[in-house]
Amino acid sequence: MRTNLFDFELPQERIALRPAMPRDAAKLLVVHPGAAPELSDRSVGDLPQLLQPGDALVVNDTKVIPARLIGERVRDDARAKIEATLTKRESGDSWRALVKPLKRLQRGDRIRFGNEARVCMLGALDATVDEIGEGGEITLRFDFHGPILEEAIDALGHMPLPPYIAARREDDDKDRDDYQTMFAKHEGSVAAPTAGLHFTNELLSSLDARGVSLHRVTLHVGPGTFLPVKSDDTGAHKMHSEWGSVTAETAKALNSARKKGGRIVAVGSTALRLLESAAKDDGTLGEFSGDTAIFITPGYKFKAVDAMLTNFHLPRSTLFMLVAAFSGLERMKRAYAHAIASNYRFYSYGDACLLFPERAR
Repeated sequence: MRTNLFDFELPQERIALRPAMPRDAAKLLVVHPGAAPELSDRSVGDLPQLLQPGDALVVNDTKVIPARLIGERVRDDARAKIEATLTKRESGDSWRALVKPLKRLQRGDRIRFGNEARVCMLGALDATVDEIGEGGEITLRFDFHGPILEEAIDALGHMPLPPYIAARREDDDKDRDDYQTMFAKHEGSVAAPTAGLHFTNELLSSLDARGVSLHRVTLHVGPGTFLPVKSDDTGAHKMHSEWGSVTAETAKALNSARKKGGRIVAVGSTALRLLESAAKDDGTLGEFSGDTAIFITPGYKFKAVDAMLTNFHLPRSTLFMLVAAFSGLERMKRAYAHAIASNYRFYSYGDACLLFPERAR
C-alpha cells in the first residue's frame, strides 16, 4: 500500500507534553464499526462499563530504562559532545546504541558519560566504541559490568522521551514516574507501552469488580516504534525487531477466557503485536519467547485479539497502519479527524481510544 494513504495533519498544540492527572482521567474515543454512533466520547475511567464480564485485558509489563546518556568523546586533547540512546543489551558490559552526531565517532573512541549536573556515586561512566554499524547504530562496551553497569545507567541516564516531546522540553525527575506504567517489572524498553500509562489502582479495582481479568505479557519496546515509514510503499519497509515473551500459563488463561466467550483486549500495540506473534492459525495462543518483527497493515487477518486500547499515533507510522488494519483505514481517519476537532491530546502522554475490529471474529 502507498505510505501516503496513512498521512494526516496534526496541529502541534494537540501533542501532549504531560500526562493527564489522574491517569485514568484521560479522554477515551470509542471506535465501534457497525454501531450507531460509530464514534463516542468517553473517559478512560469508563472502561469497566465498556467491557463485559469475562473479558481479558492484556498489559505489557516491560520497564523503561533511563536509556538516554549524555557524554563527551575523549580523543587526545579533542572533545566532542555525544548523545547516546541505548537500544539493546548485547552482553554484560555492552549495549547497542543510537548516537548523534555519528560523524564524530570512530571505532576505538572513548566516551565519558555523566559530566553534566547528574552525579553518579560510582564516578563517570566510560565506554569504548566497539563497532559502528549501519543506520547510525553503534556498539558501546562499558568499563562497568552487570549490576554495577545497570546502577550507573540508572543514576546517570535520562528517560528516553519521544522526539516530539524532547524537542519541546527537557526531561525531568517527574518523567521517571510519568513515563512508566504501573505494571512495569522487567527492564528492557527504551520507550513506554503508552496505553498502559492510563491505568490506576482505582481503575483496576473497578475492572476486577466488573469481572474483567488482567494478564501480563512482556515486550521490550525499541526506538523503531517512533520511526515513520520512509519508503513510498509499505511493502518496502523493514520492521524493527523486538524481544517478547508470553508464558504458557498466560496463554492457557487467555485461551480459557476466549473459549468461555470472553474477549481478549490488548492494552497497546505492543501487547497486540506480541499476542498475534504467539497465535496459531486457529486463534489459540501458545507459549512464546523470542524476537518478533510482525508488521501489521490493512488486509491482515487478526487471530488473537478482539479489541484494543491504544493511544493516538503518528502519521505514516507502523502503529497508525496497525490501527487502520484493525478498525479500517477510512474509519480511523474519521476517528482521528474527530479527535483533533474535539481537542483530544495525542501521542505518548495523550488520550486513548478503544477500538473494535472492522470484522468481528
